[in-house]
Parts: sequence; C-alpha cells; structure tokens
Amino acid sequence: MQNPFETRFTSTAGPGTDYAPVTPDDGADLATVAISLFVETGGAVSFVSQKGQSHTVNLPDYGYLTCGVRQVNATGTTATGIHAIVVT
Repeated sequence: MQNPFETRFTSTAGPGTDYAPVTPDDGADLATVAISLFVETGGAVSFVSQKGQSHTVNLPDYGYLTCGVRQVNATGTTATGIHAIVVT
C-alpha cells in the first residue's frame, strides 16, 4: 500500500497524523499539544491554548476546534467524545 505520509514533512497546519482520546482534567496538560480538537457530542469545551490563554467555546455535534490546545479542563467542559488531533 502506498503511504502518502511516508515522505511528507509534518506541519502544524494539518492534517494531523493521529487522534488521541482526551479525558478533561483541570490540572494536567495533554501528552502532546493538539493542533485541533474533535468532539462527538457537542457542548462547551474549556481549554488552555498553546499560548497559555484560557477559553471556553461551544461546539456542535461532530465539531472541530481549530486552535492549538495544551489542556482541556474538566470544569466547564460539557462536550463529550473529545479527541485531540496531533502531529507525531
């Protein structure tokens, strides 16, 4: 099978190379800074951006948050099925 990612230089502009499940946590950063988030069930997402700023945004079902994310907070997050899109 041909793999188009094999010789590709990875970019934070996407696409990501993998999804990682997210468990919201008020005190722990994600293992890898996400280039974006995907949520299965919409709601509020409280997060700390890659630059260290706190934000809360509302996303629809199957919605994307297109911002670098270092932490997803449990407090204030009502969306579920959250996945970090990462470049590894």
